[in-house]
Amino acid sequence: MINLFADLFGWDLGIDLGTVNSKVYVKGKGIVVREPSVVAINKQNNEILAVGKDAKRMVGRTPSSIVAVKPMRDGVISDFDITQKLLRYFIKKVHKFSLFARPRVIICVPSGITGVERRAVIEAAEQSGVRAAYILEEAMAAAIGVGLPVSEPIGNMIIDIGGGTTEIAVISLGGIVVSKSIRIGGNEMDEAIINMVKRDHNMLIGETTAEAIKIEIGSAFVQEEEEVAEVRGRDLVGGLPKSIMLSSKNIREALDETISKITNAVNETLDMTPPELIADIYNYGITLVGGGSLIKGMAGRLRALTNCEVHTIDNPMEAVALGAGKCIENFNIFKNLITQERET
Repeated sequence: MINLFADLFGWDLGIDLGTVNSKVYVKGKGIVVREPSVVAINKQNNEILAVGKDAKRMVGRTPSSIVAVKPMRDGVISDFDITQKLLRYFIKKVHKFSLFARPRVIICVPSGITGVERRAVIEAAEQSGVRAAYILEEAMAAAIGVGLPVSEPIGNMIIDIGGGTTEIAVISLGGIVVSKSIRIGGNEMDEAIINMVKRDHNMLIGETTAEAIKIEIGSAFVQEEEEVAEVRGRDLVGGLPKSIMLSSKNIREALDETISKITNAVNETLDMTPPELIADIYNYGITLVGGGSLIKGMAGRLRALTNCEVHTIDNPMEAVALGAGKCIENFNIFKNLITQERET
């Protein structure tokens, strides 16, 4: 009966609405949606042609009448209407057999967003058909997702390097004591690779290619064995297809400025942290999550910078969604951690 009721009127959802990828956690089922935050639109009639993986495949490959839109930029809404359609798509995908689904949702957001940006997230959720919308800061969600003892009087430091933002927070007694949110992440790393290839090799590559290179041979710290990869693009001089070989050293040098901005933000956060909590961080270490944690040597670079152990997890890109899911599963326990809500 409970399952039947939920199928008809809506399963509670935890949504990590990311700049690059979005995940949806369904109460009692876990993470059931993992899709790129991309929507393909027909400009002539404003019709949605594809969402998620299908839309991402269209990026850089569409005719002039079709545009692939990324409605989230730097962790916040840049296109309200498309974000609302993206949320509605996720809700319908979860509730395939219900016309009346109006679930309760927790949406994770960067800690550095403004009040106006928070209201935009709530309003987008409301217009997508939910019955209650809640906001949870990404750093807190990630800490809950990886199982840190956020309610205890212990300093827990978490770093979440996402596509559009990097979230750094020190958490104790169920609250964020010190935090820093910078609008720098994987997207800026991709842009740095594009600029390096253009500047040094007179070749133009797209975002998808840059992301693939970053994943394949990108590194933040000197590696024991350097890797190489073939990169294909368009020659800027002759306009013809071109292929070059790049090494992991080339990519590391291209990424260095962006990664330095992240490490500087970590330093600034530690500078603002009370001494007792610094001692806890030294004893228990730092937890690193997000897609940026998958870059080779990232944990090692942060370890060298902070003199603290840096822990990584098996599924770092799902930490925020899992945290939102735990809040949905144990709503009464975690309700005091939700920073803003609205019932509709």
